[in-house]
Amino acid sequence: MTDADNSGSTKGWLERISNAFTSEPQTQKQLLDLLKNLQTDQLIGAEELYMIEGVLQVSDMQARDIMIPRGQMVVLDHDDSFATIIEKIAESGHSRFPVIDDDKDDVVGILLAKDLLQLSVEKPEQFEINDYIRSASFIPESKRLNVLLKEFRVNRSHMAMIVDEYGGVSGLVTIEDVLERIVGKIDDEHDDDDDELDIQPHGAHRYSVKALTPLADFNAYFKTEFVNEDVETLGGYLLGHIGHLPDRGEVITLDQLTFKVLEADSRQVHLYQVIDDRS
Repeated sequence: MTDADNSGSTKGWLERISNAFTSEPQTQKQLLDLLKNLQTDQLIGAEELYMIEGVLQVSDMQARDIMIPRGQMVVLDHDDSFATIIEKIAESGHSRFPVIDDDKDDVVGILLAKDLLQLSVEKPEQFEINDYIRSASFIPESKRLNVLLKEFRVNRSHMAMIVDEYGGVSGLVTIEDVLERIVGKIDDEHDDDDDELDIQPHGAHRYSVKALTPLADFNAYFKTEFVNEDVETLGGYLLGHIGHLPDRGEVITLDQLTFKVLEADSRQVHLYQVIDDRS
């Protein structure tokens, strides 16, 4: 191919990009529609589109939507012995742990497993946990994830404790939890494919539920009677009621259960938020 051919090819590609933006999008939906067209025209890849959609989703989500609820937190007690702490670290495979005093509302700091690596070899006779506790960050449940991600980066921290309106600890969130909303599931050597549940409670009658959750499992968990012989999953059942592929943020209410689309791309819904308003 000659230089002239290369120049013409480049010019044509740039003109297609320019033409795509001649009408400036006014809403996120218009922007997404534009990006989907660019992906269809192979001007951006599917992975790039997926991550852009993830960035937009993060801007609309709050800490409560993805937090690890209080009941599932793995914590260290301030009075734990060194041997007990090492055992808890080994069993959980986590790298950061809230340290509590009286109960989970009394978080006194964060302990990093890596800070104890050398001690685990030396096996000290005396151990003072206060020498290794780092300060903990506390954020409200309503904190936007895009704001939280910026704070993680600026403060060079990786974990934050989430508090409810009464000041009690309702859960925790990590930088990995936020990044997974952009790039997808981040597996490491400690992750088990079976560990991630289809239905995750997030406190205050709020849950995240995968769209591919079997409808029978959903009914058993929420004591509902959703039936459709033509579908097997919650996502398929909800699509039948919505009547179209819903956009991120779209809401439908069935039997006093509110379903909000948390994660979706141009092809399917991946995750719903479920709020149980039944008394």
